[in-house]
Amino acid sequence: MDVVVIRANHSFAVASSDFRGIIARRRFENTFPQFQRMPELAEVEYFRRRWDDGIGQQVLGVKLHGENRVFRGTDTKSVQMTLPRKRLVSSETRGKQIAFRFSANAWLGIHLGMSGKLRVEAANFSPGKHDHLAIFQRRRTLLFSDPRTFGRVRFQVGREMPSWWARLPPAVTSREFTTTRLAQILQRRRHTPLKALLLIQEFFPGVGNWMADEILWQACLHPRLAAGSLDDSGVRALFRVIRSVCRVALKTIGENGSNPPANWLIHQRWNKDGHCPRHGIRLNHAIVGGRNTAWCSRCQTLKSSRRERTRTGSG
Repeated sequence: MDVVVIRANHSFAVASSDFRGIIARRRFENTFPQFQRMPELAEVEYFRRRWDDGIGQQVLGVKLHGENRVFRGTDTKSVQMTLPRKRLVSSETRGKQIAFRFSANAWLGIHLGMSGKLRVEAANFSPGKHDHLAIFQRRRTLLFSDPRTFGRVRFQVGREMPSWWARLPPAVTSREFTTTRLAQILQRRRHTPLKALLLIQEFFPGVGNWMADEILWQACLHPRLAAGSLDDSGVRALFRVIRSVCRVALKTIGENGSNPPANWLIHQRWNKDGHCPRHGIRLNHAIVGGRNTAWCSRCQTLKSSRRERTRTGSG
């Protein structure tokens, strides 16, 4: 592991907020172990907040696996030489990507990929095999780990926003994501099944497998329904559900790892014998859009009228 450390006298103390974060994460993973597979919008937000404990604090040193492919295209020497003595200023998520801003106009971008995680350990922590980036502060170590190495770390110094951040599509919870934009997307991909369309990050950044199923279940839309089949009222209904699911997920999972509402599909969808929270009937399972998909045959049917298919409500 390549190492640059400017001070060796790290404090061995860990902030109480760090302990709370560790406990919350363990509780969250025990409740929903499936989230360890592929982080989605809410989980990415959760991980971002783990490093926020270090905002305002100076970086003492950096350790990284410079040869690992998570750093592909990144000048790792610049990371090591630039970050020490800089302070973590702010952080932001866009879809499945995270940007951390440091003083002196330094930007660190992280994409979690399939198995990436951000966590906080004690200041004297010794990074492990899969801890590809360690940023040391006086009271903690900020870590990026990625066993499968599908994630990515980017770095840039400059007054202008990095192109890899500026070109990302607008978040589905932002003002830029409107019913008009949604209608245009649905018509542009009118023959695409809704489940497959919701997984396209160019249009719905951060929405992944479980969130797509949750959205379609709450909107009473069959996952194989063609995107262009919705009328205006159906588009508006889908828009409301997309925003609602994403905002509630960010408010619960994203903030502190707490559980989503008890009447959500998420609590049943991974179970082979899972049941619809509305009707209690057994869920259907199939591959749609290349991903495992769960839906209710009673409230999500291709034979329903448009009005029935696009009504909303989570039961």
